[in-house]
Amino acid sequence: MRSNKIICIVLDGVGIGELPDAISYGDTGTNTVANTARVVGGLRLPNLERLGFGNIATIEGVPANTRAEGCYGKMAEQSKAKDSTTGHWEIAGVVTDKAFPMYPKGFPEDLLNKFLSVTGCKGYLGNKPASGTEIIKELGDEHVKTGFPIVYTSGDSVFQIAAHEEVIPLKKLYEICRQTREYVMVGEHAVGRVIARPFVGKSGGYTRTPNRKDFALDPPGQTLLDILMKNNVDTISVGKIDDLFSGRGLREKIHTKSNAEGIDEIVKIGSRMKSGLLMANLVDFDMLYGHRQDPKGFAHSLEEFDDALPRISECVGNGDVLMLTGDHGNDPTDKSTDHSREYVPILCYSRTGKRNVSLGVRKSFADAGKTIGEYFGVSNSLAGTSFLSSLFSN
Repeated sequence: MRSNKIICIVLDGVGIGELPDAISYGDTGTNTVANTARVVGGLRLPNLERLGFGNIATIEGVPANTRAEGCYGKMAEQSKAKDSTTGHWEIAGVVTDKAFPMYPKGFPEDLLNKFLSVTGCKGYLGNKPASGTEIIKELGDEHVKTGFPIVYTSGDSVFQIAAHEEVIPLKKLYEICRQTREYVMVGEHAVGRVIARPFVGKSGGYTRTPNRKDFALDPPGQTLLDILMKNNVDTISVGKIDDLFSGRGLREKIHTKSNAEGIDEIVKIGSRMKSGLLMANLVDFDMLYGHRQDPKGFAHSLEEFDDALPRISECVGNGDVLMLTGDHGNDPTDKSTDHSREYVPILCYSRTGKRNVSLGVRKSFADAGKTIGEYFGVSNSLAGTSFLSSLFSN
């Protein structure tokens, strides 16, 4: 068993071009990174460029690099969805064949009556697909007046509950979400995630806080994290990884509220960690900019991550691997505030590994998890095909 480490960072919402079936999801023409670059007049990503990011797709401002220091490619999603839950599960080797339920016209009345009965709430507001920032602007005053939670969904399989932190305290909001996850959104209504969406402020100036919490389904099978833990491989998560895997397969769980905080934790843990898997999710790209149709903010966030890459790379010792990927797209230039059905980039770097190797177009996100499993020498029946031999010489 290898006694080195992998730092796997999922750039939430960072897609790199429409999948062949994007038309079925209403996502024709989407390309989160390339379209963002085009709209803002080019991206400045010298450290990602050094790894070969510009070799994956045509990205204004990020040219192809014939002497790339990393291995590069893109991965297709096989799961029938375009959300964080299925994206992360597939990265960890579990492909879901059945799509989670969606509610483009809002949730049925009987389901919401059950929600009221189970949670003890006296009423609800909303019940429609909506942008989270827009719905608190629309219904925030009524929520403060009535105390009723704001219930809404999106183009993803989610049941979202927004509440002012001074009206429904965080502990209570989380409990309402937990009850909804366990007793309401089950069976045919088992959405991918129930999400707590707290906000603060006064009329005309409501803002969401970083205290979001996701309540995901249990993965339907053993994931890479479960297998590594059973084989005594250290597993540590940063960001919302814990939420997306229902806490399974993780020895240590670090929750963060921003990319900056997440990067600091990655560097802190990566510097002391000698072996095992550090898996992190950086959510700002998706949450703050993709869903809000803000290409300038998205571009700035990518550039901030790029600026931090040298600090992260310093944590990569001989034999270690830095793996960068995404979980879905969220094109801030399209007509939708929802996720987009896209390929995701895959970039791998090792001080002692191969350079400037194309990993090609991978058939599944699961290839990442299969590669990590082989790296640690654990036998598994995970989906996917390992590309470890492309990263290291024999």
